Amino acid sequence: MDIIQLLPDSIANQIAAGEVIQRPASVVKELMENAIDAGGTQIELIIKNAGKTMIQIIDNGKGMSDADAIMCFERHATSKIKNAEDLFKIKTMGFRGEALASIASIAHVELLTKTSIQEHGTKIIVNGSKVEKQEAASSPVGTNLKVKNLFFNVPARRKFLKSDPTELKHIIDEFTRIALAHPEIHFSLNHNDNQLFHLPSGKLRQRIVSILGKNYNEKLVPVEEYTDWIKVQGFVGKPEASKRSKGEQYLFVNKRYIRSNYIQHAIRSVYEDLIPSENYPLFVLFLDIDPEKIDINVHPTKQEIKFDEERLVYNFVKVSVRHAIGKYTLTPVIDFEEGTNGIGSPNPPKFIQESSTQPSKSTTYGMGQSAKDRQFKDNLDSWQSVYNGLTQNHESTQGAITLESNLSSDLNLQEKSDSKKKPIQLEGGYILSQIKSGVMIIDRKYAQERILYERYLNQMKDLDKAPQLTLFSESFELPVEKAELLKSLLPEIKKLGFEIEDFGNNSFIARSYPVEYTLERTIEMEINQLLEKYIEEQIVEDSAQASLAKSLAIRASGKGMGKMTESEMHNLIDQLFACETPFICPSGRKCFVTIELDEIKKRFKQ
Repeated sequence: MDIIQLLPDSIANQIAAGEVIQRPASVVKELMENAIDAGGTQIELIIKNAGKTMIQIIDNGKGMSDADAIMCFERHATSKIKNAEDLFKIKTMGFRGEALASIASIAHVELLTKTSIQEHGTKIIVNGSKVEKQEAASSPVGTNLKVKNLFFNVPARRKFLKSDPTELKHIIDEFTRIALAHPEIHFSLNHNDNQLFHLPSGKLRQRIVSILGKNYNEKLVPVEEYTDWIKVQGFVGKPEASKRSKGEQYLFVNKRYIRSNYIQHAIRSVYEDLIPSENYPLFVLFLDIDPEKIDINVHPTKQEIKFDEERLVYNFVKVSVRHAIGKYTLTPVIDFEEGTNGIGSPNPPKFIQESSTQPSKSTTYGMGQSAKDRQFKDNLDSWQSVYNGLTQNHESTQGAITLESNLSSDLNLQEKSDSKKKPIQLEGGYILSQIKSGVMIIDRKYAQERILYERYLNQMKDLDKAPQLTLFSESFELPVEKAELLKSLLPEIKKLGFEIEDFGNNSFIARSYPVEYTLERTIEMEINQLLEKYIEEQIVEDSAQASLAKSLAIRASGKGMGKMTESEMHNLIDQLFACETPFICPSGRKCFVTIELDEIKKRFKQ
C-alpha cells in the first residue's frame, strides 16, 4: 500500500509557520517589514495583551488590488522573486505574501486594503487558512491588517508563550530595530490603549534618542566611512555609555537587522582598554554592501548573514569605529562634557581609572581576581576533580537530587561543621570550615545566592511578612520596554522590599530597597540590571515569582563581599544548611565542596 502523500495546504502552512512565526513578535516583524516594502511613510502598530489577542498594522502604502489581496495568502506568493538568482539580490524586506500564508494558518486574519486607482477597497477574512469572506469595503489608500487569536488552532504552541511582559519585550525589540533602521518613517506603537512610542520621521540621531532616552544624546559618537564596495555609518557610544548587557547593540546590513558575533567582536575590540571586560559598548551601525556579496538566506528569520569577504568586513568595521572613537578623544571638551585632562580631551570615565587599580580583598568576587585568587581557584578545581560525586553538571532539579544523594553519604548535614572550630575566610570569596570527615569549602557568593533566593521566594508567597527596608529617594527613567516590564512587576517587586512608584512617561520614584541589597550604583542602573536578568530567567523559568527572586538574588549576592567576622561566617553556614536545597545555587552551581581527610593524606604522599 502506498504510504507517501502530499500534505494539505493548511497543514503545510502550519509547518511553515513553525519556522517563521515563533511568537507574537515574529508576526510584528513580518507585517512591519511588509508595510515598509509597500512604501508606507506612516506605520501604526496596535497590540492587545502582548499580541496574544490582537496584532494590527496600519500603513499608508500603495495597497493591493483585489487579485493581489487574495493571492497574498497563497503559499510562496511574492512580488519580488522571479527566479532563483533573485534570492541573492534581495534588498527589500518582504511583500505581503511571504509570511501571510503562514500567519493565516494559525490565526484569524482580517485584511482591508486599497490602491490609489481603486474606487473602493477590498476586505478579506481568513481563519486557519480558510478564506471566509471577500467583499468590497470603504478604505483609505494603504493596508490595515489584523491578526487575532494567534495559535488558536495550535494550543501546544500557544502554551509555550511566555508572560505578557516578556512577550511585550520581544515585540518592542522588533519594533525598535525596524524603527531604528528607518528613521525617515513615522512609527507609533500602542499596547492596550496605551501609547508606548510616537516616533515622527527625522534623522537617525533623533530616532536613537527618542527610543533609548534623551540622556543618550551626549553619549553618541558618529561613524561614517566609505569605500567603493562597503559603507559604514551610524553611531557608537562613548565608553561611559557601556553596560553589562548587549541590549543596546544594533547592527544592520542593507537596513536589515542582523546578529553577527564576528562583527560585534570587531567593535568590542576597539573598546578593549576603554571599558571593563564585562561591559558591552553601545552601537547603532549600518553596513551598506552589494547584496551579491552576502548571503542573507542562511536562517528562516534572516537574522544571520554570511559575507564573501569576512576578514575585509571585520577590519573595515574595526578601523571605522576606531577612527570615530579616536576623533572623539581629540575633540574639544566643550562638545561633550565639562572638565579636561589637560590636553583638551574629556576626562576618562571614573570606572576606567578604577579598573586600573589592583583589586582589594574586599573586591566583589568575579569582578577581578588577584594572582592568589586564581592560583587558589586552580588548586580548588584540581581538588574537585578527584570526586566523581561532586563533579557532575547540576543545571537541573534532577542534578540537585543526584548531588544531594551523593553528599548525604559523605556529609552528615546535622553535623555539617564543627561549631567549636573557627571558619577561615580565603581570598577569592571562599570559606574553609572543618567537618568530621575533612574540610568543606563554601563559595560565599553562591551560598548567599541560594539563601537570598529562598528568602525572596518565601517572602513573595507570605503576604503577612513585611521585608526590612532601607529608606531613600531617587527618581529615574527607563527605556519604554523596561518601563512597561517594571510596571507589570511592581506588585511583586514591592513584596521584595522595593518601594517604587510609577510617575508617568516611563519615569519612576524609588523610596526604599531591601536592607540586604547594597546599592553600588544608581537605582536606575540597578533596576536596569535586575530587569535584564529577569528577562534572561523568564526564558527558562515558568514562574514569574521564581524568575524575579532568582534575578534579585543573583544581583544582591555579589554585593558586600568584604571581610567577615567569625560569627558572620557561622551564620552564613547555618543559613545555607537551613535552606531546602543547600547544595546548589539557583544558577546551578555548587555552593560548597568537601575534601575528605583520606584524600588530603593521599595528596601529601604523592
